[in-house]
Amino acid sequence: MPITATTRGGTEYIPEFLMAIDQGKCIGCGRCFKVCARSVLTLKGVTDEDEIVDLDDEEFEDEIERKIMVIADGDDCIGCGACARVCPSGCQTHAPA
Repeated sequence: MPITATTRGGTEYIPEFLMAIDQGKCIGCGRCFKVCARSVLTLKGVTDEDEIVDLDDEEFEDEIERKIMVIADGDDCIGCGACARVCPSGCQTHAPA
């Protein structure tokens, strides 16, 4: 049986938690990062060899081809769905607990 939550008005709903991000679809725009109040996501760089690296890692700064969003702390997701609503590429997968 899925976990349910309640709105302030008393309506029950089933939260859908962020499970995965399709890195092939993600455009690294950062919209989901900006709306997430729980620090679930972080922006990373992808090198020309498809290695995922920190953006502030000076060793790779000249090799970063594009940016993508990754799940930094999935356990902190509350299932609000704000990230999915602002994502222009539809790269996220959400599911009930």
